[in-house]
Formats: sequence, C-alpha cells, structure tokens
Amino acid sequence: MDRRLAGLIELLDLERLEKDLFRGVSRDIGSPQVFGGQVLGQALVAASRTVEDRLVHSLHAYFLRRGDVNAPIVYQVERSRDGGSFTSRRVVAIQHGQPILTMSSSFQAPEEGSEHQAAMPDVPPPEDLSDSTDLPAEVLARVPEKMRRFFFAEDRPFEFRHVRPFDYRKPEKREPVKQVWFRAVDRVPDDQALQRCLLAYVSDHQLLDAANLPHGQPWFELQMASIDHALWIHRELRVDDWLLYAIDSPSRSSSRGFSRGSIFSRDGRLVASVAQEGLIRERPGGWQGTRPPGSSD
Repeated sequence: MDRRLAGLIELLDLERLEKDLFRGVSRDIGSPQVFGGQVLGQALVAASRTVEDRLVHSLHAYFLRRGDVNAPIVYQVERSRDGGSFTSRRVVAIQHGQPILTMSSSFQAPEEGSEHQAAMPDVPPPEDLSDSTDLPAEVLARVPEKMRRFFFAEDRPFEFRHVRPFDYRKPEKREPVKQVWFRAVDRVPDDQALQRCLLAYVSDHQLLDAANLPHGQPWFELQMASIDHALWIHRELRVDDWLLYAIDSPSRSSSRGFSRGSIFSRDGRLVASVAQEGLIRERPGGWQGTRPPGSSD
C-alpha cells in the first residue's frame, strides 16, 4: 500500500485503553491546529469499535477547542442505545483534561427499502482535470509555508481534482458553488467500516472555502475553523474510487460560513451528504493564528 495512505490508516488505528476508552495520536499536515477530519475519523473509529454487525449512517459533531498536534487525544465512548435496528453512540475527544470534540453517531443493521436520490451534476470526468496539488514552483514559493503544506502537500493520502480551480492567494469573486473529484491514492481494504471512517476524515476537506468564493478573500488573511460537522451516509461506498464532492454555501454571516455537500460515486449514486458551519474572521495573518471557538472566544 502507498505509504501516505498506510500512514493515515495507522493514524486511525486507535489504542484501546479500556472497554470504551481509546487513545490516538496526531499528524501535523500544516493546518493551524489538529485537522478536524482527523478527530472526526478517530472519533468514528472509537464508536465503531463498540458496535457489531452495523454500519454508521450518520454523525453530528461539534469542535470545541483547538487540538494540540503534540499531545495524544483520548476518546471516551458512551453506549447511548442498542436497539433492534439502530445503535447510538456518543464520543467525547479529550486533550489536556478538556473536551475538544463531541460527536453523536448512529449505526443501522442492513435493511432493504424503496430508493430515490438527487441527480449528480454534469461535470467533466476526473481524467480531464489536473491534480489540484500540481502548481508551478514559483507559485508555491509565494504561498505561506503552513498553507502550502495543508493545500498542496505531495504526501497527501487523497488526491483532489477541481472542476473549476481557483487561486487560494488571490481568489476571484464568484458564486458559492464548487465541485471537486477526490479519491485515496491507493486501494483501501474491503472493510466498509474503514471506508466510512476514511470518508469522515476527508469530508472535512474542501467544504468551508465555498463560503469564501463570493468574497474573493485570500485564505492566509482569514481566521477559519470548523465549528460543527454533520455527515449522512446513504449507500455503500469506496474512497479509493473517484467520488465527486458537489458543494455549495447558502449563507455567510456573523463571522460564520455555512456549506453543504453531496458526494457521488463515479456511476452517479449519491453515497453521502455533508453539512458544516465554520468560523470565518477577516484578519490579516489569520491563517497562522486560526483557532476554533473555545475558552478565549
């Protein structure tokens, strides 16, 4: 397996401390704090390891405090309910004695039923698009170092191809709509629970910048962080096949941006839906000083 993807799967492989208590470590990918998708993915792994014969179909999380990449994170699972068809879990991620994330998740036993779905947007296939990390060296040299590692790092476990690329340094003002293809850089084991944990991880990428598109503000002049995150999984999926993330932002106000996304498989199946609200403050040097709402907000 590609070392980048193997490293991410290892990152999600938590240490069990007690029956419902787990510990994970962090990886610095250039974000101003622990990447929210990492905490989401690890929290979902913790919850999943207390559930048998059921797969997660939804999660709802709040980011409470900035995560420290140099300290372990402890995940405490509460077994809220084990019903005939559905199982509910609540997870608290704890660091330095304080919660940094709370997450509720629901798992369902396999069940058949009638189906319908929204149609996938008509966009070019990923083969016709360039890798979004493929930028000229002279352009990369002008991007702040931490921002460069977060958006354009060569060791990412996922590949992204934007249908309509934009410049994070000098974005043009346009409608708050974007589509981006993504997939893992190598094949993932045939474990649907793992596939869904990896989807939770990557679903935190790409969303919030849609709320900045109508304003055209350089990212490194903004203080940005996820406040909450919701994910619904409708159908089985594979993160190592191309998935289309179709995102729009209906609102930005009171220093908060709201974005929602639909995730489609290559053959047009709607496999997941996502919604997120995030902090967006206009502040020179904001990228380096970004922190989520916490004790000082």
